[in-house]
Amino acid sequence: MAFIVFEGLDGSGKSTLIQALDQELRRRGLVSRVTREPGGTHLGEEVREVLLRTDQEAPVPRAELFLYAAGRAQHVDLVIRPALERGEWVLCDRFYASTAAFQCGGRGLERSSVDLLNSFAVDGCWPDLTVLLDVSVEESLRRRQQRELKSGVAADRFEREKRVFHQRVRDFYLQLAKEASSDSSSTPSGPWLKLDAERLQAEDLLALLIGELEERKWLNSSSK
Repeated sequence: MAFIVFEGLDGSGKSTLIQALDQELRRRGLVSRVTREPGGTHLGEEVREVLLRTDQEAPVPRAELFLYAAGRAQHVDLVIRPALERGEWVLCDRFYASTAAFQCGGRGLERSSVDLLNSFAVDGCWPDLTVLLDVSVEESLRRRQQRELKSGVAADRFEREKRVFHQRVRDFYLQLAKEASSDSSSTPSGPWLKLDAERLQAEDLLALLIGELEERKWLNSSSK
């Protein structure tokens, strides 16, 4: 089993890659649990509603940070850790790195405070691998607009932020990936795999990810 987190700007293809990997793991006879943040639990889904809604008072940045941490603590204790203890794979759409990227990069909160609260919420349950699907802000916007037209679902509070906000988020993601690759042995968040989700097709992204998992010998059996 392994705990794999998928990160990136909205529209980067996280959901598509998660679904494809989930199907591949099941094809190999492995048990996989797909989850997301904010969300993953009843409490987490209520937190998600508060964080993403656009028709009521928006939380200030520090309150936003605490809401994410509360949902994550619930998620770790009720879903992620129990699944890992059962020997299941956990595929999570966003985790601690989203908080760092959006609240530090996007909102400008102090890194040390965000890291401290993140660590407390995670409680030692760090990802085995974080997959960053990197796309430009322009490509993210293009895909989100296409999705909105197709689904008829309006943009959420974060999607409505200005371009400069999303650029800061992307830059912080890239910074986190660079930090992990420079000295992964001392990084509690574990290794990162950065994929060019703007240039590569979905099947190519899956092939690269499967190759990474096979190289780490995580797919040889039901356990790492």
